[in-house]
Amino acid sequence: MVIAEFVIVPLGEKSLSRYVAEVVKLLDRKGVKYQLTPMATIIEAPTVEDVLKIVAEAHELMFKLGAERVSTTVRIDDRRDKERHMEDKVKSVMEKVRGG
Repeated sequence: MVIAEFVIVPLGEKSLSRYVAEVVKLLDRKGVKYQLTPMATIIEAPTVEDVLKIVAEAHELMFKLGAERVSTTVRIDDRRDKERHMEDKVKSVMEKVRGG
């Protein structure tokens, strides 16, 4: 499973919550597993191509919502030696925090 973090910013906007809400609705419609954070959105998808397609669709959505300029940043974690999910990465760290 590919894990990706992305940030989409419609430049010139003071408040982004309405834009983020529309991206979340898009992810829900597509059945994409995601985690919303205060600064980014993290998703899981089977392939890098799937991730890029989803992010591109979210990027284009900003223009449909009226943005004139959009900046998008993506970070991808593509691990091929074993299947990992978002919660696995967090669990691994928390086990170490607790001394496990």
